[in-house]
This record gives sequence, C-alpha cells and structure tokens, in this order.
Amino acid sequence: MAGTIGTLALVALWFPAAVATAFLASRMLGVRRSWVAVLMSGVVGWSAGFVVSLGIAGELDDPRLVRNTLVLSFVFTMAAAVGLDLLAKPGTLAQGDAAGLFVLPRPGRYLSDRIDVVRRTRQIVQIAHHNGFGPQLTGRLRRHDDALARDPAPVRARRTLEQCGGMFVKLGQIASTRTDLLPPDFIEELAKLQSDVAPDDPESMRRLIERELGASVEDVFAEFDWEPIGAASIAQVYKATLRTGEPVVVKAQRPGVADVVHRDTQVLLRVAGMIDRDTPQGAEYRVGDLAREFADGAAAELDFRGEAQNAIAIGRNMAGQPGVRVPVVYEELSTSRLLVQERFEGPSVSDHAALAGRDLDRRALARTLLRAALKQMMTDGCFHADLHPGNVLVLDDGSLGLIDFGACGRLDPLQQASLRQMLIATALRDPAMLRQAVDDACDVGSSAGEEALERALARFLARHVQPGQAVSATAVADLMQLLGSFGIDVPVEFTTFGRALVVLDGTLITLDPGFNFSQEAREVASEWVTASQGGAIPDLDALARQELLAQLPTLRVLPKRADRVLRLAEKGELLTRTSLFSRDDDVRFVAKMVNRVVLAFAGGVLGIVSAVLLSTSNGPAFADQVTLLNFFGYLGLFGSVVLLLRVTAAIVREGLN
Repeated sequence: MAGTIGTLALVALWFPAAVATAFLASRMLGVRRSWVAVLMSGVVGWSAGFVVSLGIAGELDDPRLVRNTLVLSFVFTMAAAVGLDLLAKPGTLAQGDAAGLFVLPRPGRYLSDRIDVVRRTRQIVQIAHHNGFGPQLTGRLRRHDDALARDPAPVRARRTLEQCGGMFVKLGQIASTRTDLLPPDFIEELAKLQSDVAPDDPESMRRLIERELGASVEDVFAEFDWEPIGAASIAQVYKATLRTGEPVVVKAQRPGVADVVHRDTQVLLRVAGMIDRDTPQGAEYRVGDLAREFADGAAAELDFRGEAQNAIAIGRNMAGQPGVRVPVVYEELSTSRLLVQERFEGPSVSDHAALAGRDLDRRALARTLLRAALKQMMTDGCFHADLHPGNVLVLDDGSLGLIDFGACGRLDPLQQASLRQMLIATALRDPAMLRQAVDDACDVGSSAGEEALERALARFLARHVQPGQAVSATAVADLMQLLGSFGIDVPVEFTTFGRALVVLDGTLITLDPGFNFSQEAREVASEWVTASQGGAIPDLDALARQELLAQLPTLRVLPKRADRVLRLAEKGELLTRTSLFSRDDDVRFVAKMVNRVVLAFAGGVLGIVSAVLLSTSNGPAFADQVTLLNFFGYLGLFGSVVLLLRVTAAIVREGLN
C-alpha cells in the first residue's frame, strides 16, 4: 500500500520534479543553458530513470521504485544535458548563455523566419545559377545559361545583384568602393549599380512618423511635403518646416524594413558561406568578410541614433573650421527610426548645371573640403566616411554643407599615430620603415614573410610614390589591398580610412577637375599634428625630422645595449625568455588539442569500463538475462563509440590525417 501511494505521488509530481532536477543537474555541471534545453534534459532524464527503475522493480507497487527513480533520474538528466550539448554545432556553446541547440523563445516566429530565409536563399541561388554561377553553387550548368556564362564574371556579378534587388543592390554599391577587397574590373562594373526604389505610400509613412513622434505631423510641423526628396532601400527623406520656423529634413525608416534587412542579411551570409566553401573565387575575393561587414553595417544603419551621434560629434569638431557646415540634429524629435535635421539649401557638388552659373572659386572650395576631411581623420578621430559628391552641398553663402552621416569612421589616438607613421614612411619611400609601421598598426601573422612583405612594399612605393611627393588616395587604398593579400589582418578602421580617401579624391576632382590630391594634401598636412613651438605646423619633411628627434634617446643608448648583449653572449651568460601562449591563436590551438585528447581518453576509458560491466553477471536483474550493470555497460559502450567517432570525424574533416 505504501509503495502504491509513493508511486502515485511520483507520477503526480513527475513534471515539477523533472524541472527541479534538471535545473539542479545543470548547476552541478557548471554551465548555463536555455530553458528549453534544461526542460528537455529533465523530461528525457526522468522518463529514462522511471523506465529503468520500473524494469528493475518489475511492478508499480514495489517500494524500491520511488528510490531508484529519484537516483537514476538525476544521473540520466545530467547525461541527457551533456548529450544535447554533443548534438549542438561545435563552437556555438561558447557564444553565451543563450547558445546551444535549442533556443526557441518564439517558436512560431522562428519557424516563419527560417522558412522565409530558405525561400529567399533558393531564389538567390536560382538567379545566380541563371547568370552562370550555377556550376560553383549546384555543380551543373543548364544549356540555356551557356551564353550568360560566357560574359565576364564582373558583368555577371553586377547583373545578379540587380536581379536580386533590395539589400543586394546596396551590397554591390558598397562593394564598388572596396578597392582593398575587389580587383579594378569588379569595382568598375559594380559602380554601375543604381537603386531605383519606389517610395512607400504617404499613409503608411505618416503612421510610422507619428508613432515615433508621439504626436500628429501637424502638431510638430508647420509644413510637411509628402513628396520624398530621396527614397532608398531603408529610408525616405522629406522636406518640412518646424512650428518654430526652422527648415528641416525628416529621414524616416520604411515600415517593415527591419524584417527585410534581417532576412536578406541572413540569406547573404548563407550564400557567402556557400561561395567561400565551394568556389575558388570565395577565398580570392574574401566574399565572407565583405558579407559579414555588410551585415554589421546594415544592422547599425537601422538605428538612426548612431547617425545622429555621428553628426553631433563631427559638427562639434567642425565648429571652428571656416567654410564647412554640419546640420544641427533635433535630438528631441529624433528616434531610432526617425531623424530630424537642419535643412541646407544649395546644389550638390555633382550638380554641374546648377554650379555653372555661380561665381565660385572651385580650387578654394576643394582645399576647404580636403582640409576639413583631413582634420576629421588625423586630428579629431571621427570622420565622414562617405563624402561622395551627393553628400557635399555648395550652400548659398558659398560654404560647404556636409550631409548623411550614416557611414562614419573612428580612429583612436594610437591608430592615428600608426597611420601618420605609415604615411610618413610612404612619403619618404622607406620600405623598412613602412614595414615596421605595418607591424605596429596591424596584426601580422607568422604566414607573412618579413622579407617578401618588405620587397612587396618596396615595389609598391616605386610604383605609387615619386620622390618629394606625398601619397595619393588611390595609393592608400592599394596599400590596404596589398596588406590583405599577405593575410595581414588590417583593422577595419584602416580600410574605412582608405576607402574614405578614395571617395574624397573623386569628390575633389568633381569639384575641381585639375585638383592634385597628393600635392594639396602635402600642403595641408599641418592638420595632422600640432606644432611644438609658436603654432608653426611642419610639413611631411619636418614631421619626419620630428619623429627622428623623438627616437634619439633610444638611438643614443642602442650601441651600449648591443655591446652588453654581445659581451654576455661571449661569456655564455646570455639568457632568453620565451612567453608561451602569448597569442590567442596559440591558446585556441592548444586548447583544441587538449580537448581532443581528453575526449579520446574519456572515450577509451569508458569503453574499457563498459566492457568490464558487460562481462559481469552480478547485480540486480534488469531484463531477461540482462543485469542492471550489463545495461549500463551497453549504455557506456555507446557513449564511448560516440566520443571516439566524434574525435575521428573532427580530425578527418580538417584534412590533416
């Protein structure tokens, strides 16, 4: 009777007991999991524990059933938790508390998103296949695609992005500025991409704007022109006038665009992974790097507060710069999806017809723009990274207005110093000094040979820099591409800097076709450093002398230190100390090897113990001619095989066996 009551209580408390045991087992294992994974391990563990205990007891009213279930369920729950970890994709469990195999906070939404991603991925792959990229992605080529496949790869890439539309066109436009990643023929072809995006209807935009404002449009604006002056894939821009009379522009995010961006970026990462994995072009053009950078940028672009802070920071830094204006941001009216800024009146630099009728000193305007850009880059550390002709306006008072601060770069003081050293070494045409600057600024792996890199830098200097001249914007971008070809991890801020210089150079030539970027940059290099005496600003030669003077204390003691090292070596007293595991890559490699050895050892020991358990006939009966120890032997043998096969599979997939 007591056994029956205990059994009924066990059944009634089965679910809450399973949950409690699961959380306790998770804490004892020393790791945190998603609530779904914890719940599943508890259900599996208690179910297995009850079945095994019932097999031992033989009947429900056996008093041993409750005791055995409590003990075995706890063991099986811990085993189930580890088993779920083994099913997870390697590496995902190290990504945080919510990582792992089962993370479904909203299962319905998750399933819908996955279906959309798969459907969109299939559409993108079909478009790529139709344009001749099919053999790489699917392993076959349809007959009617032969003519398309004969077109050059850059043409097919541009046509594919156009047909995919949406965020893929934007990706191509950004890629057309990545001279550090793509060759010139791709850059030239992708520059032809145009995004003709139809504007959303005014009613849907009104609802979004009023929701962000928390008030009606009429309550905030005296005038609002619902004909957008600009329509892009993410946002639309309108003219308006505040109740207080200030003319403004209102940038509003398209309704539902966040879901579209999320879907397309997920598809993009999947397709880029396929290209990197299955095609030689993926590794050559670093498609995965470009896709990840684009995905991060697209996610940041959805939050207009970042653009607002960029405009505020650059406006504050440009306050004392004559001839350049940055629009005022109305922070009280701006949100993550709405940006209200001062409206500038005047044609853009690209509007040649409007500028032709005005009496302008184009050379002076170009110098003003260059000086302002170099000040942002080399002194302020926060710079406009997309100063293309459409983002530079010539205002009615003759000054320049900078707009659209969605793409900005930031350089900390150490990065600014490294860039200055690289530019000085380039101007002096000194490959050894340039290589040292690269070592200081970038993560140079062991695969990049010092001598080969220095020879490549010497060829770069001979090709791009003439004696007595400063480095050009194109040369800076080519330098970043050269470093990337040696596998050198160039900070993303440096590639942004190089890309910004190339875009700026094009705008300066548009403003003044005879503008010499290299010569003018040499003259305004005074914006990089503050003179040490009397407010005088050194040019590049003076800056190089200043750097040399800074190194004099080190150079003065260098012979004495070298002599001491030689004397210690002669006496046999020279000692060296090596810092092991000083690099993250070394730590990860050793940790991976140790983990494999531990798994293999655990699998081997578990197999031996399981074999011993299978050979014994002692212990309580579990089933016909099978004892409980035999059952655990079979279970352990299965776990041993899984562990050993997992280690073997990891070794084989790396191709080093």
